[in-house]
Amino acid sequence: MKNNILKITAIFGLTTVLLNSCGGPKDNPPLVYFPDMYFPVAYDPLMKAKDAYSDHENEIPAFAARNGETGLSPVEGSVSQNKDGIVSEETLPKNVDEYNAGYDASKLVKAAPLKPENLEKDMARGKVLFDHTCSACHGTGGDGQGPIVKSGAYSGVPVYADRDITIGSIHYVLTNGRNAMGSYAGQLNVGDRWRVALYVYNTFKAPSLAKSAAPAAPATATPTDKTSTAAAAPEAKTNAK
Repeated sequence: MKNNILKITAIFGLTTVLLNSCGGPKDNPPLVYFPDMYFPVAYDPLMKAKDAYSDHENEIPAFAARNGETGLSPVEGSVSQNKDGIVSEETLPKNVDEYNAGYDASKLVKAAPLKPENLEKDMARGKVLFDHTCSACHGTGGDGQGPIVKSGAYSGVPVYADRDITIGSIHYVLTNGRNAMGSYAGQLNVGDRWRVALYVYNTFKAPSLAKSAAPAAPATATPTDKTSTAAAAPEAKTNAK
């Protein structure tokens, strides 16, 4: 009999504890570890958000301590993916007409949107990137005779000096590809694509333009006639706005 009373008492005690644990005040719920999971609010990154949890005074949203910012700042010391600050045009043309229109427009671009005073440094980096990324097909001399072409794997790679190209059109092809050449937007960021374009144009195309524009020497010229026999000066490297 005594054991039965103890069992009944224990059952009632456990029931009371369970009922109390499921209850509690509804106007002041306990703190939760991840309030975003219980009270989700959609917002745009970095916008100044309204306190989404004002109805739950004992919960502190993550952005409250950052003056309302909903996104975290970049980690100190991290490497920027676009340190040149150039607006990238990663959206590929949707069809052939859009591609051709963009290519024609790119030929009118005669300069890169980089700082002109850094031209020599940009050219130096452009050469390194070209030698590592492009010369396998185009050749280190821009003659279309890279090792892949010489192996017979590809053919028809053009000689830069023979092509109607500008700094803009070179960058456009690097970004969007052309014929058998694919896009290099995934391998080179937008600033470096402009650097390669600067290097290719000034190294392989500009000298051919200067040579074709040089006047022919007079037939009666003599070795002492320095004015008529001097070789035409190569075209100055360009990146003027």
